[in-house]
Amino acid sequence: MRVAVLGTGLMGAPMARRLHMAGHDLSVWNRSPDRALPLADIARIATTPAEAVQDADIVIAMLLDGPATRAVLLDHGVLDAAPPGALIIDMGSVDPETDRALGREAISRGLVFIDAPVSGGVVGAEAGSLSIFVGGNAKDFDRAMPIFDALGRPTHLGSIGAGQTAKLANQVIVAITIGAVAEGLRLAQAGGCDIAATRAALMGGFADSRILDLHGARMVAGDYVPGGRSVAQLKDLDNAAALASENALFLPLSDTIRAGFHDLVTHHDGAELDHSAYFHWLELKRN
Repeated sequence: MRVAVLGTGLMGAPMARRLHMAGHDLSVWNRSPDRALPLADIARIATTPAEAVQDADIVIAMLLDGPATRAVLLDHGVLDAAPPGALIIDMGSVDPETDRALGREAISRGLVFIDAPVSGGVVGAEAGSLSIFVGGNAKDFDRAMPIFDALGRPTHLGSIGAGQTAKLANQVIVAITIGAVAEGLRLAQAGGCDIAATRAALMGGFADSRILDLHGARMVAGDYVPGGRSVAQLKDLDNAAALASENALFLPLSDTIRAGFHDLVTHHDGAELDHSAYFHWLELKRN
């Protein structure tokens, strides 16, 4: 199939390579052109998003947030330039209402729309093992399966917006678990334990998790090169807080971890650090 990928950053670039490996014909666009150039060996580099989608069967948006996604799809003319019947898949993480509104705009133009945000970070994107949370019509979910099969494990969760809602639940759990691992390791360190040995001892017990495995290793090594940026984690927590408020939910753990990421991002230059840098933030707050 002819696939256009809009957004070739940390996640979009390895996802594009997985789609190329699956045999799809690619065009790509990125707001910063230098981020798209490394894909010139496998894809046609478009100078505008509208150009990228002109002959696409499927358009994948993998953009920063809701405002960026709306701007590219609407203001930059993607929904107007895409061929009739093209399937638009928003695989970035935005608030659910943004995708519901974009879905209405797409459908009014004779297009098809589903939301399909992902979890698994750069490692999952490179390995084709992403968890994919999908909202939309069941037949449109089936149509997207050749794309999803190349990228990971999809789950159909309901109508448009359901995928984004599930992704927010995922991000709340991820953030709180990062906080729990970070605080546990800091406590162990303060009590005189070697944190590498502590992490190894915890693995396999009830405290074990993928977060302890991957992000715990980052914490031990002090390696905060982003697989998932703290500013993106904060954006998702902000969206989750808004959804909770709309539904009169009390989520005290979410509120606490959100406040921590807000301080890390806004007061400690943490925006572009991996979200495991919550561990680093704890040490900064100690001094």
